[in-house]
Amino acid sequence: MSQVVQSRRLTAPDLARRKAEGRRIVALTAASAQMAGIVDPHCDVVLVGDSLGMVAHGLDSTLPVTLEMMILHGQAVVRGTAHALVVVDMPFGSYEASREQAFASAARVLKETGAGAVKLEGGAHLAETVAFLTRRGIPVMGHVGLTPQAINTMGGFRVQGKAPDAGRLLLEDARAISEAGACAIVLEGIVEPVARAIAQAPEVTAPTIGIGASPSCDGQILVLEDMLGLSDRTPKFVKRFGALRGQVEAAVRAYAEDVQAGRFPEEAQTYGGS
Repeated sequence: MSQVVQSRRLTAPDLARRKAEGRRIVALTAASAQMAGIVDPHCDVVLVGDSLGMVAHGLDSTLPVTLEMMILHGQAVVRGTAHALVVVDMPFGSYEASREQAFASAARVLKETGAGAVKLEGGAHLAETVAFLTRRGIPVMGHVGLTPQAINTMGGFRVQGKAPDAGRLLLEDARAISEAGACAIVLEGIVEPVARAIAQAPEVTAPTIGIGASPSCDGQILVLEDMLGLSDRTPKFVKRFGALRGQVEAAVRAYAEDVQAGRFPEEAQTYGGS
């Protein structure tokens, strides 16, 4: 008798195994169950990124995003997936004050969403927090380089690694987060030679996932709306694998014209009385 084999959902330790096997890690963001279900079969990681504040809520930055918003979208993405490791961003103000605050916030995220890990932005100064969480059963993905939650201190969305000695400091950030037990580290907005050096550094044992960083990273991630061509603006590091904004606009225009002309609904879209 044949049996249907149910594939299990990936977990944080699977990322280390992929790195050891030389298998590239595929990651994308998602903020809804429908989109999560589309990307899930093709991704190792689906990130519920706080970028949803901008792409889903029209905010100017990630800073106003709340823990409740992340949990709500995290619940939807977990429901829409069955294969990928779901990682939820910890929003600004939910983990910086203390290790205890970080644990309380992260535990709530995992308990209320069913996600498999959380992501924190920050370098060496957060290593103690990362270690505190991992020792208590919370898988943590790190994030160094251009950290959008710190744009006010960075002076905006600036590429990192250009300044003298910047490469050494970024490497120290990644090393500290890796040694603290991070299951992976996102490298964002870092000049390619520096990002490559970090990704290839033997002291950075955690898998690295690039976004505007280096092809030498163990994996790559993009914001789904950017990759699909739905966003108004395309950052330099984004390759558009689709041009859906124009297609959506064309479909909406055709719908509006049919309604205005009385062509929709037709008989096929209405219910008869008998």
